[in-house]
Amino acid sequence: MKAFITGGAGFIGSHIVDRLIKEGHSVTVYDNFCTGKELFIKHHFNNPKFKIIKGDTLDLKKLEQEMQGHDFVFHLQANADVRGGIQKSRVDLEQNTIATWNVVEAMRRNNVKKIAFASSATVYGEPETFPTPENNELIQTSLYGASKLAGEAMIQAYCEYYDMQCFIFRFVSWIGERYTHGVIFDFMKKLKKNPNELEVLGDGNQKKSYLYVCDGVEGIFFAIKNFKAQKNIFNLGHTEFMNVLKVADIICEELELKNVKYNCTGGSRGWKGDSPLVHLDITKLQTLGWSPKTSIEEGIRRTVLYLKENPELLERKEWN
Repeated sequence: MKAFITGGAGFIGSHIVDRLIKEGHSVTVYDNFCTGKELFIKHHFNNPKFKIIKGDTLDLKKLEQEMQGHDFVFHLQANADVRGGIQKSRVDLEQNTIATWNVVEAMRRNNVKKIAFASSATVYGEPETFPTPENNELIQTSLYGASKLAGEAMIQAYCEYYDMQCFIFRFVSWIGERYTHGVIFDFMKKLKKNPNELEVLGDGNQKKSYLYVCDGVEGIFFAIKNFKAQKNIFNLGHTEFMNVLKVADIICEELELKNVKYNCTGGSRGWKGDSPLVHLDITKLQTLGWSPKTSIEEGIRRTVLYLKENPELLERKEWN
C-alpha cells in the first residue's frame, strides 16, 4: 500500500502512521501542523518509506500534486473543536466539509480508489436509541456534526460516480498517548492552573463513551481487511460509558489531588450541541471479531500519564 494520510502528524493520524509503517507500507503524511506535532512522527524521519509534506487540505492544487502515486487515503485532518462552530460558524464548513470535498476531488484526479474517513458520533445528534446503531436517524444538533455528515455524503457520492471504495468511521471520543484535546486535556489544564477547584461544564452527569487509541486503530484496520462492500459505515466506540464527574475523579486521583471542589455550570449539556449521552452500538464490528480491549478507566489513566510525561502539550493555549 502507498498510503496518503491527511492530518498524519495529529493524535489519531500519527498512530495510523505507526501501524502502516509497522506493516511495511509506504506512507506520506500531509499536515499543516496547526495541531499536529513533529514529536508524534519524528521516529519515522529516517525511514525511506516515510515522507512528510507540510500542506493544507484547503489547498486543492497542492493536495492533488502531492497525492499522485498513492492508492489509499486516510482522511483524518479536520477541525476537532465541537464547540468552536458556535463562535466561528464557517470553521466546520471549511475545515471539515470543503476540505473533505478537496480530498475526494484530488483522489478523482489521481485515480485513487480507496479512502478511510474519520467521522463522528455527533452525526446522530441526540438519538433516542442507545446503544445507537449505524442505521439510526440522523438529525443534526451541531454544525460540527452536520459538517461530518456532509463529508460522509460527499464521499459516498464520489464512490458511486467514480467507482471508489470508502470506509467511514463514526468515532466516539478517543483517548490515549498523543492526546491533544478533549475533556481530559481541558481538566488537566484547569487543575494545573488551580489544583483546588475544577470547573465542570454542565451538571457533570453527561455520559460519554471513550475509546483507547490503540483499540481504535485496530478497529480501523480490522474493518478495512474484513469488509468488502463499496460503501462501509461503522460505529467505532466502546461497550462502556462514563459520566464526566467520574472522569474528573480518575484524573484527580492520577494527579494525586485530594478534596478538589467541582464547580458545575449546570444544565444537562456542557454547551449547545453537546449530547447528554453518547453510546454507540458496535455490534457490526464485534460480529466479525473486533472489540475494544482497554477499559475506559484504564484509557483515561494512560492518557493522564502521557500528559504528565509530556507537559509541554498542556502549555499550548489553544488546540482545535
